[in-house]
Order: sequence, then structure tokens, then C-alpha cells
Amino acid sequence: MSDVDGSRDGVRRARYAVAAVFAVHGAVTGSFATRVPWVQDHASLSAGQLGFALAFTALGASCSMPLAGRISHAFGSRAALRGLIALWTVSLVLPALAPNLYTLCLAMFAYGASAGMADVAMNALGVEVERLLGKSIMSGLHGMWSAGALTGSAAGTLAAHLGADARLHFACAAVVLTVLGVLACGWVLDVQPAEDEEPPPRFALPPRSALLIGAVGFCAVFAEGASLDWSAVFLRDRLDSSAGLAAASTTGFMLTMAVARIVGDAVVNRFGAVRTVRAGGVLAVLGGLLVVAAGHPAVAMAGFALMGLGIAVVVPLCFAAAGHAGPRPSQAIAGVATITYTSGLIAPSLIGGVAQATSLTVSFCLVSVLACGVAVFAGVLRTAERGGRTVSPQNAAVADPRP
Repeated sequence: MSDVDGSRDGVRRARYAVAAVFAVHGAVTGSFATRVPWVQDHASLSAGQLGFALAFTALGASCSMPLAGRISHAFGSRAALRGLIALWTVSLVLPALAPNLYTLCLAMFAYGASAGMADVAMNALGVEVERLLGKSIMSGLHGMWSAGALTGSAAGTLAAHLGADARLHFACAAVVLTVLGVLACGWVLDVQPAEDEEPPPRFALPPRSALLIGAVGFCAVFAEGASLDWSAVFLRDRLDSSAGLAAASTTGFMLTMAVARIVGDAVVNRFGAVRTVRAGGVLAVLGGLLVVAAGHPAVAMAGFALMGLGIAVVVPLCFAAAGHAGPRPSQAIAGVATITYTSGLIAPSLIGGVAQATSLTVSFCLVSVLACGVAVFAGVLRTAERGGRTVSPQNAAVADPRP
């Protein structure tokens, strides 16, 4: 029996462990999202000032992501992820402590920086587990992130309903999530660099392959950001829906994405990454056209749900393709993640600008056009099909799943 076969149980445990880390990462995001109004009131900010401060999250993530590979090289993947996930969970308390715009900008930069580094490290480990198992798992891992975000959001909603101070809420959540994250990291793969391997650069431009893959992720994340931030507004302003029904459209979109990601690996393993993403792009386009043509709230909600179903697995497969595309998975994943974070940053504001100049209907015409890019350029993910089905003995030799 080969060394790879002999470590199958350990690799499976490592898969569950990294899935738990994804869930913890998502729970932090969900916890914060529910208390943004409290943070805004505490810092006495206008809507414009709040938007400016929140932009520092993406800025911090984009600046820090290239560092994740160097940290993993210096300390090994397990120790690096343990430290980065703890840094991310603890950073949850920072926004609630900020008394004004300037301190909130600094807090959001640190919050985003820790999120980005942990994001790259856990996705790189997810790619390693996928390589060893020889089948797609990245969609399910991102599904666990969505499930964690929903769980954190539910707890945050309860805390807000009870009128709890966000400083207390975030402190309690940070303690629980830090313990869970650190414990889970005890079972992730411990990938150590070869003795003669050069450390990755602190900052480097993404490889060309990552740029092409990132372009597909950009289109998908643009549709995701537009739907998350504007679906409720679309139903309220365009279709005169009630506040509750408008909010339900956003919840439905999130649930559709979460469920599709959890079951997406089975589809990818059956049909391959390229065909899955291409079909998803077609579904997203159809969903966007339903939204544009909607004359009734039910039609628009069905359109948003269809978009969520179509784009759900795109970003996980983009990360997988980037990780399999070259010898430095962390660097390629950081490049793709930076592009997708940028898309998530500009999508809500661009949709608002187009809506201000024309209408929300025209804005979602733009979303539909970009969704076409997912279907048209899905072929660049072909590396994920090759990499996701290949077990690498070299990687198996350096990946010790035992704590």
C-alpha cells in the first residue's frame, strides 16, 4: 500500500478540519455583518462615511494576501493557519471599539488584512487536500463558509434583537470562535517546504494564469455583490414590495448559494469544473434576465435565486484552478482572491452609480452581461479538472495529517 493510501483516514480528517476552519471564518463575517448599524451609531457616522470605512476592509485584504504564502513557508501550513485564523477571530472585536471614522478605518483595515491572510492560507490547504483525495471538495468547503456565515448572522441577529452591546457580543463570539478555530487547526495538513525551496516574495504580481482565472471570478463576484446589496432595494423600489418580502429575497439568495455550494462537489466530480461553471453562467444569465423583466416580486425573487444557484460554485472552482495552475498555490490563490475582493468592492457602488444615472433595471442588465463572461470564459478553469483528479506523491510526502 502506498504512503498516500495509508494516510487516507488522516487526509479525510484533514478535510473535515479545514471545513471547520472555513465555517469559523464565515461565522466571523456573519457576526460582524449583523451589527454594522450598531458600529455606525457608535462611531456617529453618516451612510457615506460608513461606506468609506468599510472600503478599508477590501483594501486591507488586498494588501495582506500576498504575505500568506511567505508566512506558511516560514512556519509550515498548520502553524501558519492556526495563527492566522486566531488573528482573524480576535480582530472581530476591533470595529466595535472604534469611536470615530478614523479609528474605524484603521480597525477595518486590520480586520480585512487578517481576513485576507487567513482566507488565502485555508484555501491553499483546501487545494492540497483536494489534490490528495483526487476529487473536487472546494465547493463544499465554501459551502461550509456560507453555513458559518449564516450561523454567525443568526447569532448576531439574536444579539441585536436583545439589544446587546456589540462590544460584549463580539468579545464573546471571538472567544468561542478562536477556541474552535485553533482546535480545528490541530488536524489540518502540515505542509512543509522543501529544504532548498526559495520563500515566495513578500509582494508579487499574480501570474498570468491567475489573472485569467481571476477574471471569471470577477464576473461571478460582481453578480454576487450586486445581488446581496441591491436585491432588497430592487424589490422595494422597482416592484413596491414590503420590507419583509424585500429582505426575504436577499435571504433566499444566500440560502441558494449555500445549498448549491454544499452539493456542488458532486456535480463537479460528475461533469467537471468547466461544464459546471459554464452551465452555472447560463443559469446566472437567465436569472439576471428574469430580474430585468420582472413585473412581480415572485419573478424577481426567482431570478435572484437562479443567479445564486448559477454563481455559487464559481469562486471555489477559481481558487481550485489557481492552486493547481502552478508550483506556488498560495501566490496564485492570493492573486485570484485579490481580483475577486476588488470585484466585491466595486460592484455595489457601480450598481448604485448606474442606477442613479439610469435605473436599477439597467444596472442588472450590466450584471447579466458580466454573467455571460462566466459561461464564455469557463474554459480557463480546465486546470482544476486536471489537478483535482490527480494525487501527487510529492505533496503526500510533505503533508502530515496527524496533530
